[in-house]
Amino acid sequence: MAVLDAPPLRHEANVVRKVTDWQPYEKTLFRFVFIYFGIQLLPIDGQFVQNLVATGGGYSRYVFNLSRYAPHFFGPQDTFLNWLVVAIIAVIGTVIWSLRDRQTANYDGLYYWLRVALRYRLAIGLIAYGFIKLFPLQAPLPSISNLNTAYGDHSAWKLFSLTLGIVPSYQSFLGGVELLGGLLLLHRKTATIGTLIILPFLGNVFFSNLAYEGGEYVYSGLLITFALVLFAFDAIRLFRLVSLELPTAPNRFRPIFSEQWQRYGRLALKGAFVLFAVVVYGYSTYAAYRTGPVRFPQTPGLPGVSGLYNVSAFRIGNKTLPYSKTDLIRWQDVVFETWNTISIKSNRPVTLLNTNVEQVSGADTERDYELAGSQGRHYYRYSIDSTSRGADGSVLTLKNANPNHKTETLKLSLKRQNASTLIVSGLNETRDSVYAVLTKIDKKYLIDEAAKAGRRGSLTL
Repeated sequence: MAVLDAPPLRHEANVVRKVTDWQPYEKTLFRFVFIYFGIQLLPIDGQFVQNLVATGGGYSRYVFNLSRYAPHFFGPQDTFLNWLVVAIIAVIGTVIWSLRDRQTANYDGLYYWLRVALRYRLAIGLIAYGFIKLFPLQAPLPSISNLNTAYGDHSAWKLFSLTLGIVPSYQSFLGGVELLGGLLLLHRKTATIGTLIILPFLGNVFFSNLAYEGGEYVYSGLLITFALVLFAFDAIRLFRLVSLELPTAPNRFRPIFSEQWQRYGRLALKGAFVLFAVVVYGYSTYAAYRTGPVRFPQTPGLPGVSGLYNVSAFRIGNKTLPYSKTDLIRWQDVVFETWNTISIKSNRPVTLLNTNVEQVSGADTERDYELAGSQGRHYYRYSIDSTSRGADGSVLTLKNANPNHKTETLKLSLKRQNASTLIVSGLNETRDSVYAVLTKIDKKYLIDEAAKAGRRGSLTL
């Protein structure tokens, strides 16, 4: 019969057999990878200690700061040069390890524990950022000052952040994707699925940071390398099985926990991670969201004055300055926020505060999101003289919130002439007398009007 005449089927023994011995190049490559990522994971510089003890601002800030740790060898800013230093150390370590260890058949055990460490390190990074997006804290709704700043006066990073801030539901969706990927990493059997979600997501974050001059492209790139190492464990087998439709050897390596304390200790550590990194951190982030935008100051401003004001009259010393688009001294408009910020638009140069990384700040003095990456306005935090409070006016002490102009202080008396007019007088940053009449502008903003109308409502501006 034809069946008897057919040649015998070949058994793909080289595919389905359990590999016990590694090739020399595989062992050398693993030694480099193990040392390289071991250094990237270990807390080997003082920044980790600072993040560990800097608990001001609540538990959410504490976990977020820890999640952003990466070893630094060149200053406070993260650069790819740090990776180069780690790679050089890893090469030296690989050479020494290879010379001293010629007998080991494989590193299955070490490879397993490296993947465990990478899974949890990557998970905490994703969860930390995921929650501040899920409860849209990373990019808040724009302030009145930001809405009244010219497009060209914002940096590329600030424009990206403001664009994300005006769509909080989309920001929450991104946080949900990030959280899903991070949670899938917490279980060995779903880790590969998690990396399939994470890699395109982090790739988008990485290139967005490059395109919009964000300051976290190095950190997002580091998380991508973690995900790539995790995905590489199953990548070839998935390709053979799904694309080539060939038999593929499953992963049968499992650590042996022979002692009872080892089994219970493993469960306890995993439970503690989930409790503190997911449950407690998630709740504290939600609680912070309920209290208001964490990137803006929490000190309340003067009641009933928030809004945009046109400077209808302006005098410095005894000289009245008419409205001018080019005058360096004259104020053009003034914004009072609901918190204790006053921003003044003028042509006086602003040294840009180029903070382009995500932060969960503690004290009000550290919350610089409103002015970071924006010029054209000077931002002042003000305090109210407790002896001057009254129905007719207040005495305000203004301090420039920009660290590049931190010596600037204004002392101003503010009086309400009527419901829409404020009279400001006092001393400006150069100690010259200043007088201004501020007229409130009843301005409508598209973002507010669209929110009132809803998805199906009509909109008229």
